Amino acid sequence: MRRVLLLGLASAAPAAAQTEAWQPPTLTVTRYDEDWTTLGDPAERKEHWTGPFKYIPIANEAYLTTGIEFRLRNEKYRDNLWGDADAPDDGYLWARVMPYADLHVGKARAFVQPIVAYAAGVMPSAGPVDQTRVDLLQGFAEIETGPVTLRAGRQMLSLGTERLVGTRYGPNVPLAFDGARGIVRIGAATVSLLAVRPVQPGLRSFDDVRSRSKSLWGAYATLAGLDIYYLGYRNTRAAFGGLVARELRHSIGARSFGTAGNWHWNIEAVAQFGRFAGTRIGAWTLGTEVGRTFPDARFAPDAVMRFNIVSGDRRRGDHTLGTFNALFPKGKYFGELSPVGPSNIVSLNPRLAMTLAPGVSTSLSGMAYWRYARADGVYDVPGNLLRAPGTSRARFIGKEVEATLAWQATPELELSTSLSAFDAGRFIDDTGSGRTIALLGLESNFRF
Repeated sequence: MRRVLLLGLASAAPAAAQTEAWQPPTLTVTRYDEDWTTLGDPAERKEHWTGPFKYIPIANEAYLTTGIEFRLRNEKYRDNLWGDADAPDDGYLWARVMPYADLHVGKARAFVQPIVAYAAGVMPSAGPVDQTRVDLLQGFAEIETGPVTLRAGRQMLSLGTERLVGTRYGPNVPLAFDGARGIVRIGAATVSLLAVRPVQPGLRSFDDVRSRSKSLWGAYATLAGLDIYYLGYRNTRAAFGGLVARELRHSIGARSFGTAGNWHWNIEAVAQFGRFAGTRIGAWTLGTEVGRTFPDARFAPDAVMRFNIVSGDRRRGDHTLGTFNALFPKGKYFGELSPVGPSNIVSLNPRLAMTLAPGVSTSLSGMAYWRYARADGVYDVPGNLLRAPGTSRARFIGKEVEATLAWQATPELELSTSLSAFDAGRFIDDTGSGRTIALLGLESNFRF
């Protein structure tokens, strides 16, 4: 589902009389990465109605950028979690408003983004990721000193394709972190150094607090077509195999991505090591995505094949934990319907996307999932165990199909819908209820 909206420009002047049109930056999920300095020219601010909000001059070398997101999302489930959920036939409405203000004064900066997030109809009751009421989503101060930018406070993080650290943008309450970050630019390379703790949302207003049990630190370097990184993670209350203990996990990863002609790819590998409850950790994942566009064909289709292998714990009692920990991944990991997450899994995911008309896009995806290790179970996206292995020797978890349709009604407003179905496989049938999950999603998203 397309989450990025483009801010359009309108002009009635003849093409021959136009100079090169200013192109707005792509709106991001985190919002603080957008650069609106081109609008320092008053003439540029008149090109679109949002211009006066994106660059508000205050004084010499001082300006303010503002914006907002208003999202409504309705989800209707049938037999959620294969019929095992507390309310398997749930239907609810998520509503969130996220305005922001970004003040620049010379090389210093202050960024503030509150959130208003409510839910209606969640059964048996709304959780903190459904509803946090009124709280601070992001708020940090930043100073730039040559090639180094120092930032401290509360901020969302989006590293690479959010395989390990993401914004949890799909659910109603995104994920933020409290801590410090240093961004170093060396030629064409950018290195992000971070030491943070995740923010735990609460059910009441102004009760979101940093986690006392979880912490994250590391370095993430981005070069031309290549990311390399190290991430350290500590959780004093981690749970694996029915045991709650201290987990110290190190992740070393590399990601290759790019395009060549009509081909594009995104390949990432991660190795993890560390300690949990006196045993060593040895886990890994390999994710591949290869696609080809057909720009001259009708509807300009883009065909993509994704293949993922994520390790699980292959032998109980061997003093090695093989279950991969995805740390803080994106919220809807495999699609709009993602009952299973990136632990102990092998997945195959073909996808075809097309542009039906200007501003109208659609996609059709198929997914198939197997357990990597028979001795390990099935987990959800946050890493909670959904089904223990029990006595089942089956690997097949199930197959899924998903269709999406999105309409960019205006440069600021996107309307979208999705329909998904997950047919349970042998392992799900062996370990509990095995009904087919169905999800209908309807969404409107206005932001500038």
